[in-house]
Amino acid sequence: MLIKLSPVRCDNVLSVTKAGDVLTINGEAFDFSLMSNGDTLPREAIASEWFAGDVSKVEGELTLTLMLPLPAHYSPEQAYPVDLADVPDGLVQFPQPLPEVSVEPNSEEQE
Repeated sequence: MLIKLSPVRCDNVLSVTKAGDVLTINGEAFDFSLMSNGDTLPREAIASEWFAGDVSKVEGELTLTLMLPLPAHYSPEQAYPVDLADVPDGLVQFPQPLPEVSVEPNSEEQE
């Protein structure tokens, strides 16, 4: 499976699990196992806001584009993501945001 990512600035959470040709996105399963080589499922036929394009199957490999939510402290890897190729079954690993920086109050007392 090849997952392309389309970054979008929002605070939504995306959790994706892959099991063969089935993707579970935030608890909702999308089964693409009935697709044959050369098939394309148009974006409009998929009832989910997370898909940012058509799903196609070429030479046995599913190719799809998912929206990648960018938090306020997004990383360059999230802003310019690389395609996720040969995605194994299990929890899909997405680029991570930058660590949140906490600002500590000035500890020096002024006299």
